[in-house]
Amino acid sequence: MLSGVTLLALAQGTRQKTRTTQQTTNTSAASASVKYERPAPLRDRPSTILMRVGYMASYNKQTRTPNWVAWHLTKYHTYGNNQRSGEVFVEDEQVPAPRATLEDYYNSRYDRGHMCPAGDNKWSAKAMHHTFLLTNICPQNHGLNKYEWNDVEMLCRDWARKYGAIDVVCGPVFRKEMEPRYIGRNKVRVPDAFFKVVLCRSRQPKAIGFLFENKGKKQPYSQAVCTVDEVEALTGIDFFPALDDKTENRIEATARLADW
Repeated sequence: MLSGVTLLALAQGTRQKTRTTQQTTNTSAASASVKYERPAPLRDRPSTILMRVGYMASYNKQTRTPNWVAWHLTKYHTYGNNQRSGEVFVEDEQVPAPRATLEDYYNSRYDRGHMCPAGDNKWSAKAMHHTFLLTNICPQNHGLNKYEWNDVEMLCRDWARKYGAIDVVCGPVFRKEMEPRYIGRNKVRVPDAFFKVVLCRSRQPKAIGFLFENKGKKQPYSQAVCTVDEVEALTGIDFFPALDDKTENRIEATARLADW
C-alpha cells in the first residue's frame, strides 16, 4: 500500500508534468502562429492588410498596387492539380474605388504581373483564384514577366522543395527620383523596378534579395542578386522582423547565390 506522502508526491509530479506539457504545447502553438514572412508595419504610406488563402498583401490605395505581398511557401504548396488555365484576372472589390480594373491594363503595353505567383498555389483552388485578384498584380514589362521574374519564381519553388519551406516577400519599387508613370483611367502606378526577398529558416538560416528593373532588357537573376539590407534601404520596408536581432542582422547583410 502506498503511503499518504507517496501519493501526494505522485499527485504533485502528475500536476507538474501536466503543466510542463501545457507550456510546451502553448509555446509550439505560438511559434507556429508567427508570420515570419510578414514585414514590419508601414508608417510612411497607405497600407491595408489583405489576408488571402495563400498569401497576405499590404495594399496601397494611392498607387492602386500592393506595397508588398508575402507568403510562406512549403514543399507541399509547390504541387497540386489546380491549374491557372481556367482562371481570369478580377477586380478586387474588397478595396474601395478608385482601384485597378481590367480596363486599366487594356492597351497599356504592360502585363498583369503576379506578385504571389499562380504556380505557388496549385495546392488549392481558392488560393489559385486569389492570385488573380488585381491587388496581387502590378503593371510589369512583358519580357521581365515572361523570363527573369518567372525564372526566380521557379527558383523559389526549387528552394522550397530542397529546404522544406521558405518565406517570400516581393513587390514594386517606386523611385523618388523618377517621374511617376500611370496606366488607365484609375491611374495605376507603373513600378520602376521589382524586388523579391527570400528567407530560409531551416538548417543554417540565410536570406537573399533580387532587384529587377521594370524593363525588357535581359537581366539574368544571377546579376540581380542583392542583400536584404539593400532592398530595405531602397523600399523603406523592414523585412523579417520576427527573427531575433542577431540572426536578422547577420543574414540580411550578405547574399550569395552559391549558398542556396
